[in-house]
Amino acid sequence: MFDSIKKIFNANQDEETPLVYGDKPDISRKKSAELYEKAKQYFPGGVNSPVRAFKSVYGTPLFIEKGDGCRLWDADGNEFIDFCCSWGPLILGHNHPKIREKVIEVMQNGMSFGAPTALETELAELIVKNNQFVEKLRFTSSGTEAVMSAIRLARGVTKRDKILKFEGCYHGHTDALLVKAGSGLVTFGETSSAGIPKSFADETIVVSLNDEKAVKAAFKEFKDQIACVIIEPVPANNGLLLQEKEFLQFLRKICDDNCSLLIFDEVISGFRVGFEGAAGFYDIKPDIITYGKIIGGGLPVGAYGASSGIMSFISPDGGVYQAGTLSGNPVAMAAGIAQLSELAKAGFYKDLNAKTEEFTESIQRYASSKNYKFKVFQIGSIFWFAFTDQEKIQRAEDIDASSMEKFKIMHRELLNRGVYLGPSGYEVGFVSSAHSKIDLEKAKRAIFESLDIVFKNK
Repeated sequence: MFDSIKKIFNANQDEETPLVYGDKPDISRKKSAELYEKAKQYFPGGVNSPVRAFKSVYGTPLFIEKGDGCRLWDADGNEFIDFCCSWGPLILGHNHPKIREKVIEVMQNGMSFGAPTALETELAELIVKNNQFVEKLRFTSSGTEAVMSAIRLARGVTKRDKILKFEGCYHGHTDALLVKAGSGLVTFGETSSAGIPKSFADETIVVSLNDEKAVKAAFKEFKDQIACVIIEPVPANNGLLLQEKEFLQFLRKICDDNCSLLIFDEVISGFRVGFEGAAGFYDIKPDIITYGKIIGGGLPVGAYGASSGIMSFISPDGGVYQAGTLSGNPVAMAAGIAQLSELAKAGFYKDLNAKTEEFTESIQRYASSKNYKFKVFQIGSIFWFAFTDQEKIQRAEDIDASSMEKFKIMHRELLNRGVYLGPSGYEVGFVSSAHSKIDLEKAKRAIFESLDIVFKNK
């Protein structure tokens, strides 16, 4: 199986592909490569979101034509078991019939009005009646917009300007949050994107995850200036950096002690680890919660919610302005009603999480039996593959950047075996209710073979 080393040249790339070891030929990407070349004429880098460019893995991006259940098909007709799930929101899988039927039904009456509809209230009622941590909410068109609005709300409530975030947590591409940590225990944010004024970043304090000392130092140095602390309670945008419950409880207390608000960014974890998200999983009440596209069945939507008192600061009730022409779009609301109605059924999360746990534990057992330096991290139906021997990775700086070379090989070998993961070793994977036992067994075999190739030629 490993007797020969194949040096593969991909004619669709600008440069020769690096050495890859394996016994399966590369899938055809001819049509995807042609579409990519055309797309580069119209979009920066040929894509409408940077990670889609496949810069962290081998080959050109795959252009997807169809999704159904747990499967994807690309422009070249390649079929994949999908663990990306549109980056998480497709918890029921692709093209779920109840979502599709509800969307088609609503679309018959129009797709946008810029005016209230009963669908908005129906979806909000479904969320609020099944979530003890939210009394009122406001729909937006994306998770980024929800977080941006939550930050503005926190500043409006507290009449303070500074925010504290954590290295390794991504909160969308709003200016104040697109920052990274500098040197030292506590530091002002340093912009990680061109086009962000330094003055914006200077209002953001960045500290390491799982570091109570740094958080205490920040509150001491900037006493009575911090409007809010924002965290992904399940950090899942830079690996899966699972935090101890005690650290999240510490954040709750220090915010209370300093009259600051605690924001849980649950764009990924919300409705994924449970209907009440990480707030329910850890039984910790944040002051504001943000949600993403999972509440719209994968269609463009987001939301932020809080107590009635905090939400009373939002216009038109209060002075914190936030608006959106497509907020509460009827098509997205219809998809959300269909999806969340399924998630609210008894036993849904118990079955999905158990299935995910069995899947990830099987992979870990295989890797451990081979003494591979490989760890599977998992919570709910979210998982992350890390090439490490560490039992815990809780900070962004603890991730070994050089391990991403192993992921590149694994990613390519998985594609060649019909398994699709997000095109970056820093991205997490997702299991949906559409993944059957047969699908997961097939995926496990592909993962085992791919790991053998990675470590046979390390």
